[in-house]
Amino acid sequence: MRTTTSPARSANPLDFLEVDGLLDDEERLIRDTVRAFVADRVLGEVGDWFERGRLPLELVAELGRLGLLGMHLEGYGCAGASAVAYGLACMELEAGDSGLRSLVSVQGSLAMFAIHRWGSEEQRQGWLPRMAAGEAIGCFGLTEPDAGSDPGAMRTRARRDGRDWVLHGQKMWITNGSVADVAVVWARTDEGVRGFLVERGTRGFSTQDIHRKLSLRASVTSELLLDDVRVPESAMLPGAVSLRGPLSCLDEARYGIVWGAIGAARACFEAALSYSRERVVFGRPIAATQIQQHKLAMMAVEVNRGALLALHLGRLKDRGRLLAEQVSMGKLANVNAALEVARTARQVLGANGVTLEYPVIRHMTNLESVVTYEGTADVHALVVGGALTGINAFR
Repeated sequence: MRTTTSPARSANPLDFLEVDGLLDDEERLIRDTVRAFVADRVLGEVGDWFERGRLPLELVAELGRLGLLGMHLEGYGCAGASAVAYGLACMELEAGDSGLRSLVSVQGSLAMFAIHRWGSEEQRQGWLPRMAAGEAIGCFGLTEPDAGSDPGAMRTRARRDGRDWVLHGQKMWITNGSVADVAVVWARTDEGVRGFLVERGTRGFSTQDIHRKLSLRASVTSELLLDDVRVPESAMLPGAVSLRGPLSCLDEARYGIVWGAIGAARACFEAALSYSRERVVFGRPIAATQIQQHKLAMMAVEVNRGALLALHLGRLKDRGRLLAEQVSMGKLANVNAALEVARTARQVLGANGVTLEYPVIRHMTNLESVVTYEGTADVHALVVGGALTGINAFR
């Protein structure tokens, strides 16, 4: 009779469904390299960065040397890695902190991808090698104070003036905004929505950081102000002539979030599992109680299920078969799952769960931003609903 289980082998609590065995050697090497970087360079200090509301900019060059900036893009100094390899890197980065993964996502999947996909050869040659090396930082200006989930309602406009373009408007909640050397700014024109490369120091272009935030504190979040900013024709991204341009970039960033959120969830689960074994109450570790084992089991379910979902979407992407609606399902499912894991882990840790001595409350508050940016949970639910029913509920 054929045996379907292996009673002589125990499940690995940190890889219960053996997802590691579904990766090839190169994917595991990339994952382990990023994990080692996060352990060595980030985990010991990120609580302090979060408390102080800063992320050291020297990390950008270090990430560049590791080949993580725009790593899934081809040419121009980019690594040309697979979608799965990029996803694994996002998972490990966000296991460190969502702010770190956001920095890499905005640099590679938003700013660099926009230039790579929609820019001119001159723009690619001028910016991508420096951005891949971490010598130049980019940001992505789409969201506005009154146009978040509905980018088609943007008010920022660009008008032709001779051979130049003049931009006027405001962008909000822009990661890397005040430290960026170049901003990819999207604006309405008489020709449709167009993208423009606005360099730091351009007259009329200014930024101001958003303070007093209680989420994504180890990240720079800014407002971009464009007061009749004049840029030459060569600053326009020639390939993008509608909302399809910025939305294609958002799909790239959302894909990274599908993986990243599970990295944050895994960090919370591992902290709760370790704590439950060490915390003694009524003469025995809390891991020995049924109620805590149930919490740990449900967290493990979500972490492993989310990792399998991310891997499946990554394999689809590498085969050129990934749909935007599938990315929406991935972000909706994995970020919601990560939030539930973080909140449950917070309960397991009790009072210790609200201190920065442990990673849980930091991840928990960060995920409150992740569930909102790059499309809220409500918006992604409607995207999936529209794909299921064939009916657009937005308009």
